[in-house]
Amino acid sequence: MNQARTHTPRVFSGVQPSGQLTLGNYLGAIRRFVELQDGAMETIYCVVDLHAITVWQDPAALTDATRQVTAAFLACGLDPKRSILFNQSQVPAHSELAWIFNCVVRLGWLTRMTQFKEKAGKNRENSSAGLYIYPALMAADILAYRATHVPVGEDQKQHLELARDIAAKFNNDFDAPDFFPLPEPLIGGPAPRVMSLRDGSKKMSKSDPSDLSRINLTDDADTIANKIRKARTDPEPLPETVEGLEGRPEAANLVGIYAALAGTSAEAVVAEFAGQGFGVFKPALAELAVSHLTPISAEIRRLMADPAEIDRVLGDGAERAAALAEPILAETYARVGLLRSRG
Repeated sequence: MNQARTHTPRVFSGVQPSGQLTLGNYLGAIRRFVELQDGAMETIYCVVDLHAITVWQDPAALTDATRQVTAAFLACGLDPKRSILFNQSQVPAHSELAWIFNCVVRLGWLTRMTQFKEKAGKNRENSSAGLYIYPALMAADILAYRATHVPVGEDQKQHLELARDIAAKFNNDFDAPDFFPLPEPLIGGPAPRVMSLRDGSKKMSKSDPSDLSRINLTDDADTIANKIRKARTDPEPLPETVEGLEGRPEAANLVGIYAALAGTSAEAVVAEFAGQGFGVFKPALAELAVSHLTPISAEIRRLMADPAEIDRVLGDGAERAAALAEPILAETYARVGLLRSRG
C-alpha cells in the first residue's frame, strides 16, 4: 500500500524574459516574491526562457532579456542566498518532465486554455506547437520541485488549475497517491492587477505597443514623471470615498498604484486627496513613484554592467535547482517505467 507523502512547503514562480519588466510586474508579482522569501516556505524563482521561445525571439535579445529579468529580481530584493534564482533552460528536468506531462494532459484540456486563444488569435494554424502545449511545461516547472504554492495573477490561474489536473491524473494513472502535490495558488498582493496608463480597462503589459502605457523598471526619474503626467484620467476631482471611483477606471488605477507604492489603502489615498484634481494628484504620485523606483532602475543598470556576475548567479541557482529536481525526475521515470542511467 502506498503511504501518504508529506511535501516540503515550497514556492515556485517564473517570469518570461520578453520585453521590459514593468511596474505591474513589480507590484503584482516581484514584490510578493521578496516577501515570500522571508517566510517559512522554500522559494524558487525562475526566468522562464523556454516559455519565451513559444513565439520567435531574437537570440541576442533573449540572452539580454534573461539577464535583465535576473537583474530586476536582484534589484528588487530577491536574495540568491535565501531563494533559488535561475533560468529554466539550464535545468533539463523541466523539458524532460514536460514531455511526460505532454503524454498525460488531454487535448481537450489544452483546447480550453483561454490564453492560447488570445495569443494565437485568428492565426492559430500558424502558431507554434510550443504555444499550444505551453501549459504542460508550466506544470513541469512547478512539479519538478514538487512546489506546493505558486504566486499567480488571475490570468495564469487557469494554467495552475491545469497543473493540478495533470498532477492528479499522473498520480491516478500510475497508482501513486500524493506523488505530486496539487499546488495551491497564491493570488493577491499590494496591487495584483495594475492597469495600463493609457487605458484603465487593460492590464499594464510589457508587450503593449505604446511605451507610455507602462512604467518600466529601467525608466529614469524624468521618464517616470512624464509617463504619469501623460497618463489618461478624467476631468472630475478625486471623490471622498472609494465607491466614487466606480466607472472611473483610469482614476481608480492611479489611486491603486499610489496606495501600493505608499503601503497604504485606496481608502486612505482617497481621503487624503478628496476633492482635489489630477493636477495635484499626479505630481504627488510622480514624486512617490520616482523615489520608490529610481533606486531599482539604478541597481539594474549597475548589475547589467557586469553580465558575468549575473551569469554566475544563474549558474549557481541552476545547480541548486537541479539538485532538487533530479531525484524527483528519477522517481518519476521509475514510476512511468522508463529506464534511465544514473551515471
